[in-house]
Amino acid sequence: MDCPDGELSLLVVDDPQIAKLNRKYLNRHGPTNVIAFPMRQGEFSNLTPQLLGDVVISVETAASEAENSGISMPERLTQLLVHGILHLFGYDHEESKQQARKMEEKSNELIKLLENS
Repeated sequence: MDCPDGELSLLVVDDPQIAKLNRKYLNRHGPTNVIAFPMRQGEFSNLTPQLLGDVVISVETAASEAENSGISMPERLTQLLVHGILHLFGYDHEESKQQARKMEEKSNELIKLLENS
């Protein structure tokens, strides 16, 4: 991702906590699996360019999704963390199908790198 000195914070919460963040910052109702808060965008992004932002993951939603998908919890958490990090770098799967495809390809690439390391 061309960011060898990048820094982020990771917060693992339950569904009620992520639902509050989802409503407050995204004006969406209910829990979600992951929310990213990029710090490399906006008026003051140049103050700390190594600070990527915050990734918040709901452990409850992740567990449910892992079970429904037949994958392990660590595997699902890795997927969600990679997804959140991609959002910090400006990837957006909701903008268009093309952007969603681009994000999915990058996600798969990064997960393969992690599996092979």
